[in-house]
Amino acid sequence: MATGFLAKAASAVTLPVAPLYGAFLSYMIFHPPRRPHHKTPADLGLTSTDGNVPLNGRQGRGLHVWLIPGDAERVVVLGHGLGLSKSASLAHARLLSEAGYTVAMFDHRNHGKSVADRAGWGMSDRHTDDVVAVVRHMRSMDEYAAARIAIYGFSISTFPSFYMLKREDCPVDAVVFDSGPALELAPLFRNFVAAGGVPIPGPLGAGPSRPVVESVASSAAVAMLRVQWPPPLGGAYERTPMLFLAGERDTMIPASGVRALAERYPLAEVHTLPDTEHLQGIKTQPETYAETVLAFLERTLKD
Repeated sequence: MATGFLAKAASAVTLPVAPLYGAFLSYMIFHPPRRPHHKTPADLGLTSTDGNVPLNGRQGRGLHVWLIPGDAERVVVLGHGLGLSKSASLAHARLLSEAGYTVAMFDHRNHGKSVADRAGWGMSDRHTDDVVAVVRHMRSMDEYAAARIAIYGFSISTFPSFYMLKREDCPVDAVVFDSGPALELAPLFRNFVAAGGVPIPGPLGAGPSRPVVESVASSAAVAMLRVQWPPPLGGAYERTPMLFLAGERDTMIPASGVRALAERYPLAEVHTLPDTEHLQGIKTQPETYAETVLAFLERTLKD
């Protein structure tokens, strides 16, 4: 009992700095500590080449890419979740490669082996630029210039994968989303912080300080995006087939929020995976997951 009282007292003392730490966390959400690649394509028996995709025409370090060759006429550009790296998507890459697709896996900026970007504003456009840059890079290669291309996003990175459909000068043929996106932005950041996606030390993580940290971090993260959300219906949002995979037990980006977004767009389909938490569909429901994804891509990337 004394311990609980002391924890609450400490949290009350730190309450004045809770908003400042929340603001710091909002920056950290988009600039997380880098995680090294825990596996490579070779570890899963996949042949790949390393590449660098320049950003905004600048030379030097850009986005690090693993290119796994397959059918030159069918390409899938594969992202990863926030705070992770492309190695987290290797099981999905193997699924696609074994089905014959060319797979281009990339690290978002500030992740894996890609370039560092210190900016704290306009993050939606910046992460959308990452997806667009990889698509354009693939189209610039002679063997893939005429390919049909799908985008495959995960968790919070599904949002720029979805938002890139606004770029009319960079069309794609289909999009697949695992564990996102959702209709509302603030709850997902609040859930991300609450789930330990970023560290909250000592007294700031309990008592009256905790909700202040979470609220400020989520609202500031939304402001840093500088985004019009959800995107209005029209253009590619009316023409592009979309597949949303949502976990029934996902507390980070609940299936209800995913469905609320998807129902706005005419070519969107949602598959809710039973007994599945955030980003766990390929593990908890491997057969259903594989059948759903491959059937969708077969329909949308065929001639």
